[in-house]
Amino acid sequence: MRIIPAIDIIDGKCVRLSKGDYNTKKIYNENPLEVAKEFEASGIQYLHLVDLDGAKSSQIVNYKVLEQIALKTSLKIDFGGGIKTDNDIKIAFESGAKQITGGSIAVKNPDVFKKWISEYGADAIILGADAADEKIAISGWLEESTEEVIPFIQKYQQEGIEYVICTDISKDGMLQGPSFDLYKKILDSDLSNRAESRLKLIASGGISTFDELPKLVELGCEGTIIGKAIYENRISLKQLENYILNN
Repeated sequence: MRIIPAIDIIDGKCVRLSKGDYNTKKIYNENPLEVAKEFEASGIQYLHLVDLDGAKSSQIVNYKVLEQIALKTSLKIDFGGGIKTDNDIKIAFESGAKQITGGSIAVKNPDVFKKWISEYGADAIILGADAADEKIAISGWLEESTEEVIPFIQKYQQEGIEYVICTDISKDGMLQGPSFDLYKKILDSDLSNRAESRLKLIASGGISTFDELPKLVELGCEGTIIGKAIYENRISLKQLENYILNN
């Protein structure tokens, strides 16, 4: 299972929220590049970079942070937040993203999102399926849609999507454990019956202890995004480095 630390950006700074609430913002570092370099030094190869200003304003904002991390580390970055137009996605890839995550756009403008899947390929586009009470949330989680999470994922599987990041918003930033039951439901509903096109589910939200990682592996998660647990020293970079070396 891939270990994918998260850096969330507001005003160019590395922050974390609780349950996606912008009022709970806590700044962990003024310089996201420093944080990214620490991850890289621990043998981590992947990064989940979220432009929270972009998510709120519906257009990419913090692409310079992306560009800096992409230029000065070898991390493979998936980037999300505010990617709504062909120009936004072009900026993200030109700034060094290896993958982009689309959530709101997949709900509000499915034709554009489907076009991106076909244009950039299933390896480059991740479906953001962030849910509150199993309903997809959009616009930086400030709005709830009527889309139910499992049919939503299945609909895009039929369009060729393989990578899905699913965050249970009620768990996010709470350090109370991830949504094992929801991930099991999603993986049990996987439409693909061929090993090479299996759903690559990336668990996100609530990771609080190192012991939760093997449980996510057992469920069949392809990756896990870890945020606040690293910043609050619940999971050490040394633990993650050993995990990566031994798996």
